[in-house]
Amino acid sequence: MSKFLKSIPLIALLAGLAAPASAEKFGLGRAALPEEIAAWDGDVSPNGDGLPSGSGDAIVGEEIFAEQCAVCHGDFAEGIDNWPKLAGGADTLDHEDPLKTVGSYWPHLSTAFDYIKRSMPYGNAGTLSDDEVYAIVAYILYSNDLIEDDFVLSDETFADVELPNAQGFILDNRAETEYAIWSGEPCMENCKDEVKVTMRAMVLDVTPEENKPATAEVTQASAAKVEETEEAPVEAAAPAIDAELAKAGEKVFKKCKACHQVGAKAKNRSGPVLNGIVGGASGAVDGFKYSKALKAAAEGGLVWTPEELAAFLAKPKKYLKGTKMGFAGLKKEKDQAAVIEYLKTFAE
Repeated sequence: MSKFLKSIPLIALLAGLAAPASAEKFGLGRAALPEEIAAWDGDVSPNGDGLPSGSGDAIVGEEIFAEQCAVCHGDFAEGIDNWPKLAGGADTLDHEDPLKTVGSYWPHLSTAFDYIKRSMPYGNAGTLSDDEVYAIVAYILYSNDLIEDDFVLSDETFADVELPNAQGFILDNRAETEYAIWSGEPCMENCKDEVKVTMRAMVLDVTPEENKPATAEVTQASAAKVEETEEAPVEAAAPAIDAELAKAGEKVFKKCKACHQVGAKAKNRSGPVLNGIVGGASGAVDGFKYSKALKAAAEGGLVWTPEELAAFLAKPKKYLKGTKMGFAGLKKEKDQAAVIEYLKTFAE
């Protein structure tokens, strides 16, 4: 114990510890000035009150998101490892294991803006400008198919966006409807005549089986494919490759690697393997769960010619409404051509 504490009578010391450490008692600090309070008051209400001036769109937001957010949330807001997914989950809230994202579950866009402004990016919170926050929120909306990529989100257009689950919440009225029930003495034993388990806090059978036995239908289809191959063994000539353009495309493809793989050891990820994609039929990768929109296009005979691929890569969501691909698109035609040339180097 220090000499200072020894010099204070014990009763006086205990009295001091028991008393609140208020400025009035000890003369510590001062009242915050209105401008200081305003500097910390960043509350944003669902109706838009408190929004700062600023604006941003998904095109700009994609670049900021890739730099500031993608390390945890993925390039397309699809989430990495256990970090939260920010996109997807539409129509899953009635499932046993719903995917709750900004697009599927959150009721108010102001929550996203307020949280990102205060808490993101992880480890460097509060460093984003208001325009950067608007742009990131716009990109998240675009990733959820809620706006077009050129929609400018701002304090003036904020109220124009209504999230799908805006009406999915109810007011908390437990103070009026339930509190009185629990105001008496709690029951501690023999409170019910019979106790039954009505639900369990775990979701079962959600992990897909990787090695399912082939069904008769799949086996017959495979056999038919082999027979067809035997009847027509002649293969189409491989397309000519512009090596320099393909090399440039390899750099562009870095934007795609978060979801797609190519090469001998490629596997399906959140997007299908792209081996043989150039000139190949759409929706043809085994084991990948395509969107309904892509399946319909495949049934309609869509073939990924260089022209079709370029149109898709420019604006995926505009080209194919309902696609699961969250990528905003390659705006430059030279980038489209380069990545297509790179993909040509990976045959089936």
